[in-house]
Amino acid sequence: MDPPPSAPPRTVICVGDVHGFLSKLESLWSNLQSALPADAFATALVIFLGDYCDRGPSTRGVLDFLLALPARYPSQRHVFLCGNHDFAFAAFVGALPPPPDGSPFSVTWDEYLHNEEHEGWFRGPGHEGMHVQGRRWGGAINEGWNPKKGLPYKGSIYDAQPTFESYGVAHGSPDLAKAVPEDHKRFLHDLVWIHEEENVPIDTDEGQTVCKLIAVHAGLGRSTDLNEQLRVLRTRDSRVPKVQMLHGRQDVWDIPKDLSGKQTVIVSGHHGKLHIDGLRFIIDEGGGYADKPIAAIVFPSKTLIRSTE
Repeated sequence: MDPPPSAPPRTVICVGDVHGFLSKLESLWSNLQSALPADAFATALVIFLGDYCDRGPSTRGVLDFLLALPARYPSQRHVFLCGNHDFAFAAFVGALPPPPDGSPFSVTWDEYLHNEEHEGWFRGPGHEGMHVQGRRWGGAINEGWNPKKGLPYKGSIYDAQPTFESYGVAHGSPDLAKAVPEDHKRFLHDLVWIHEEENVPIDTDEGQTVCKLIAVHAGLGRSTDLNEQLRVLRTRDSRVPKVQMLHGRQDVWDIPKDLSGKQTVIVSGHHGKLHIDGLRFIIDEGGGYADKPIAAIVFPSKTLIRSTE
């Protein structure tokens, strides 16, 4: 008697930074649906890698799209990671989870006070109880030009002006907290800082291997204590002024030493480029730029799908 056919490997889709571009997100979603077998798409684990807001014109529409997914695709699993922009947006509208030890958010200010004047931190109603990243997000930067990106700033260091405007209020207005619907605040509050998934099949040159997958917006620090990083991420420890695993650029690029050789895949967005090196995947082709696509990667095949295809 023939053995029963084995079930096809589970499909895992990781979606890069959206940054307020609803039309790109809709195109990407349509392209994913077209590229995958119907049953694989219908039952996929879909991990969004964070940064849903800022830069693009339709943050409100993006959050509505994401909130509707569980009802539209009830057999999929959806994971929404917190990006550094989402963290700051949540902080501004009072949706950031409070510090686990009950300390006030003002304890996060001191480390970055030397930037306050240059970045034009928010000083309006409610700033006294706001995390430093919320104050930076809702502030008004004095410079008009961002030399790193070669583009003008959009309101603040975070390019937050389009997010305010998508909810019908002016940049920096404290009225944003009233304009953001409760289900959007709940979405921001509930974002996870890390997702860990066991038994994810990945195609490699040596054949298919089963790995643990860790998804985190920027990555895990190579030279920082891994257990402490995991503690901060798992507990969403918002006492930290700047969570490097969500905000960092340099040290989070590679797989931490403690995970080397352990069949652990690390997937991130954040970095504005596509980088695949062994089991380290950075999937962000610059979706926050008007002329660049939102990208997604599909496991086990490691197929890349873009909003432009």
